[in-house]
Amino acid sequence: MTALRARASAAPGPGYKWVALSNTTLGVLIATMDASIVIISLPAIFRGIGLDPLAPGNIGYLLWMILGYLLVSAVLVVVLGRLGDMFGRVRIYNLGFLVFACASVALSLDPFRAAAGALWLILWRMVQAFGGSMLTANSAAILTDAFPARQRGMALGVNQITALAGQFLGLLAGGLLAAVDWRAVFWLSVPISVTGTIWSYVSLRETAASRRGRIDWLGNATFASGAGILLAAITYGIQPYGGQATGWTNPWVLAGLLGGVFLLLVFCLVENRVAEPMFRLALFRVRAFAAGNLAALLAAIARGGLQFMLIIWLQGIWLPLHGYDFADTPLWAGIFMLPLTLGFLLAGPVSGHLSDRFGARLFSTTGLLLVAASFVGLLTLPVDFAYGPFAALLFLSGFGQGMFSAPNTSSIMGSVPSQHRGVASGMRSTFQNSGTALSIGVFFSLMISGLATSLPSALGDGLRAHGVPAA
Repeated sequence: MTALRARASAAPGPGYKWVALSNTTLGVLIATMDASIVIISLPAIFRGIGLDPLAPGNIGYLLWMILGYLLVSAVLVVVLGRLGDMFGRVRIYNLGFLVFACASVALSLDPFRAAAGALWLILWRMVQAFGGSMLTANSAAILTDAFPARQRGMALGVNQITALAGQFLGLLAGGLLAAVDWRAVFWLSVPISVTGTIWSYVSLRETAASRRGRIDWLGNATFASGAGILLAAITYGIQPYGGQATGWTNPWVLAGLLGGVFLLLVFCLVENRVAEPMFRLALFRVRAFAAGNLAALLAAIARGGLQFMLIIWLQGIWLPLHGYDFADTPLWAGIFMLPLTLGFLLAGPVSGHLSDRFGARLFSTTGLLLVAASFVGLLTLPVDFAYGPFAALLFLSGFGQGMFSAPNTSSIMGSVPSQHRGVASGMRSTFQNSGTALSIGVFFSLMISGLATSLPSALGDGLRAHGVPAA
């Protein structure tokens, strides 16, 4: 133990930056994989605990299994990034690995069934998201401290692309593991998080001086409550209400939306008046920081919607049309979406490295144009499409998102003073996580509205065409 303490307190050597890169990359990989691994394996999980999520009164369990993790991640990353600036980024990061590991163990040992089993999973998923937020909020700041400016884009590119690719690798892993056992979806995180916890405590060092200050209690309270209420209202807005397909006219949902926005406005007023704010609004005066975060928010909404709709499209329509059993569709949906992940992995590190030499703007802009082109291509596909063109469009989308994300992250983190990198990293993660959560609300509502207006008439016409009386 004494030897470990001595090693942890020793000055980092010239190879420390690679240790920091490999450890933080593992941290964001497991955190983002667990954000999506449940989405594709939900049928197996609910079958395993003996609960029908589509039965009346159970839809809330389904939505909170998806959005609970995203909500906690979106709300807490800025707070935890600020705490990293104050008390040490490595200290908060290491604690995050420990929390994540404990939650992973608890998830894999769910002792209940039915509603109690679902609540156990939802609550521990939120605890897991708390640990994951500690990892993602401080990983970019740790790398920015460890790497010189000439290599920063490459390092952040590897880290960021791993984080984004983790979302799609989670889909593949969820499909594979759900075919084995629903608990295996959660077992995957246990050895990785335990190993990462030990490794981070042994190997990572504080390379930047922490800057103690006052905790912005009022800012923390107004932001957490405002963002939490707003995202919770979105969660309930996509649930049925009365005789309507969605709940956007529910008075409680409307009150939540208005109340959340109001609290966030109060938060902005508070942050402009306190001496040491949690969310440094002054950073938005830096053009690269403001534009980069706005672009990241919009890209996250598009990416989350793409991910959600592809899962529905493949599992609900295309795979059954091609003879795949519904029980096997999670596995094959993950496999057929591999070109998306491959595009990420190829473009991210390369574009991050090149952006160090040629600047971020060219790569970020070109990347988003490629993503837009892939969406136009997907619009032209028929319902029963050939896989070749579909795979090519997925690869184009992944490649474009890889080109955009790494240089954009490098530009954001390089544009702020070193003492604010923790909170800047948290703010960047907040925009990205909020975009993913918002995408579920937006695209789920669009899908439900479309089905509610066209599916009943289509079913009626089809039944009458097969001789069923209109009455």
